Amino acid sequence: MAKTINSRQVAARALTRVVEHGQSLTDALAAELPSLDTARDRAFAQALCFGVMRWFEQLEAILAQLARKPIQVAEVHMLALLGLLQLKHMAVKPHAAVAETVAAAGRHTWAKPLLNALLRNFQRQRDSIEAAIADDLVAQTAHPAWLIERLHADWPQQYSSILDANNCQPPMVLRVNPLRGSRADYLAALRAAGIDACAGAGDDAIVLEQPCDVAQLPGFAEGLVSVQDAAGQLAAPLLDPQPGQHVLDACAAPGGKTAHLLEYCQGADVTAIDLAPDRLRRIHDTLQRLQLTAKVVVAADAAHPENWWDGRLFERILLDAPCSATGVIRRHPDIKWLRRGSDIAALAAGQAALLDALWPLLAPGGVLLYATCSVLRQENDEQIAQFLARTKDAVESPIVADWGRAMPHGRQILPGEQRMDGFFYARLCKL
Repeated sequence: MAKTINSRQVAARALTRVVEHGQSLTDALAAELPSLDTARDRAFAQALCFGVMRWFEQLEAILAQLARKPIQVAEVHMLALLGLLQLKHMAVKPHAAVAETVAAAGRHTWAKPLLNALLRNFQRQRDSIEAAIADDLVAQTAHPAWLIERLHADWPQQYSSILDANNCQPPMVLRVNPLRGSRADYLAALRAAGIDACAGAGDDAIVLEQPCDVAQLPGFAEGLVSVQDAAGQLAAPLLDPQPGQHVLDACAAPGGKTAHLLEYCQGADVTAIDLAPDRLRRIHDTLQRLQLTAKVVVAADAAHPENWWDGRLFERILLDAPCSATGVIRRHPDIKWLRRGSDIAALAAGQAALLDALWPLLAPGGVLLYATCSVLRQENDEQIAQFLARTKDAVESPIVADWGRAMPHGRQILPGEQRMDGFFYARLCKL
């Protein structure tokens, strides 16, 4: 008889990959979820992992109140956090949460009485334990101290709402392919399929009231829609490519913005590059599903154009720069664990290098759109201020819009505003 695999065991293994080995939660789940037989079990394991990463600092603080000493075996440590998550934040029956989490210890037989005691003690002492951590800002907000400090410094009036938004589950947002139909038509198709949705920010965005598998979406496989947050959908209209223009998507994978540029202006001549060769397949798959064609899709380092550029100037450049991703924590809660405060200066230096390397590739009169999914000003408006100060033929084209907020340079969306992810855009023109 085949051994039954517990969803909580799989979740603990995936979390160990993230916490102990620094993998992204996306990669960890891709490695571990296939061992579960049913979609329901996979969805539950995924929900457990997202929940633990979302509330990690808080769960750790609770565990510290319960355990006399740290749990040395990583998977058992993760199981303790999984059990606490179910008891505090999930609609799992307490008896099942305790019993199934204890059972998930499997071969770690010594851990079963330990887990049982920890979880039952939390049930008995919950009020006193929660009172003991009530004044711990890291525990209450479930954010690392360095990030709380940075957000408070950059957004003294809004940082509390940013922290709250980061701990909320984001909506699933679609981008209608305007080459295949209108938003109104697709909203009607969703209604006919029994899927509740409404129009989102931007011209082509649709927000689903409940997330669903893409296989349930009418015409997804045929390219009628893509999954993309509304904030990311603002890039193509801000860049505004025109027919016949030479357009560069400089950090293109997984290809959502490349595809949107081609949907927005089918006559644009688009080159898509990305540093990681293994991620190019995702760009090709996205374009194939949507029946779109880019002129060039190539693995290349945007910071070193001498290795790939053919000398023809671009009229439009999209630089969706690698960043701290602090604007999409609600969508990728493992960022709170994987990112360190010491990373920000290096990321900002890399963004500056990309701006300096790509600017000579822009034709006079051309437009470069700088974008990040960060809310940290060092990566955003301060980055643009420094670039404009050292680049004499660059001027800013202010973005006037009914979304986000005007910054000294560029425009910033904070997480949750108009149901969007945190995003920054600045539009630069070459004299």
